[in-house]
Amino acid sequence: MDTIQWQEFDMVELRTGTIIEVSDFPEARKPAYKLLIDFGEDIGIRKSSAQITEHYLAEELLGKQIVAVVNFPPKQIGPFMSECLVTGLYRKDGVVLISPDKPVPNGAKLG
Repeated sequence: MDTIQWQEFDMVELRTGTIIEVSDFPEARKPAYKLLIDFGEDIGIRKSSAQITEHYLAEELLGKQIVAVVNFPPKQIGPFMSECLVTGLYRKDGVVLISPDKPVPNGAKLG
């Protein structure tokens, strides 16, 4: 495993957001959802694609707070432009989202 300096980690903007819209993404190579996520007034609403269909139904995701990287450059995923990276942990049966266990303000920085 490579090590990094604290300053490198500090450059990654890990922020909380609330999922406000979920739609299917049939054009994706692997099953995925298109998400609209509210990161609060300073960051705004961002789009993301997430391969989380194994563990989450679309209706379960609405209103869920997640943690995402908001300072990666946008990435084209098929016909969809992803504007942030939703974080999750890999298991053999799919990805499980990282989310706060208590409500926090949208846009709160991991620290």
